[in-house]
Amino acid sequence: MEGFVEWGYLGLFIASFLGATLIPFSSELVFSLLIIKGYDFNLSLLVATTGNWLGGLSSYFLGRLGKWSTLEKYFRLKKEKIVKFKTNIDKWGSLLAFFCWLPVIGDPIAVGLGFFRTNYILVAMWMFIGKFIRYILWALVTYWGAVSYTHLTLPTSDLV
Repeated sequence: MEGFVEWGYLGLFIASFLGATLIPFSSELVFSLLIIKGYDFNLSLLVATTGNWLGGLSSYFLGRLGKWSTLEKYFRLKKEKIVKFKTNIDKWGSLLAFFCWLPVIGDPIAVGLGFFRTNYILVAMWMFIGKFIRYILWALVTYWGAVSYTHLTLPTSDLV
C-alpha cells in the first residue's frame, strides 16, 4: 500500500481501479493516507471515484462479454452466482449499479448487469453516484478518525 501512496494521485487511481475489479484489493487506505498527508481533497475524491468507477465498468464489460470459461478460470466467478442476481436485475435494473461499491457482492452485481445487457448509460451513471458517495462517506470517517486520534495523542496540558 505504501508504494501506491508514494505515487500520489496516480497510485490512488491505480489502487481505486484495482479495488473495483474482480481482483481483491482495497483502495480506502490509500485514499485516507493521501487525505491525511494533505493532498487536495477534491482532486483525491475525483481520482478515487473515477478510478473505482472505471474499474467497476471493466467488470460490467467482462460480464457483457459473457465468456464464463474465462471468468471462472481466472477470477473464480461462478455463473450460478451471477444468475442468482437475475431476479433482482429484472426488478431493479440499472439502479443496482449504485451498490457496486459494496464488498463481496459489488463485483458480481457489475458482472451480472453486463451479462444481462442492462442499459450501459444508466449503469455507468448509477455506478458513478454510488462510488462517489462511498468515497465521501469514507472521507468523513477518515477526518473523524484523524481528529479523534490527534485529540487523544495531545498532552493534557495542550488541551487547556
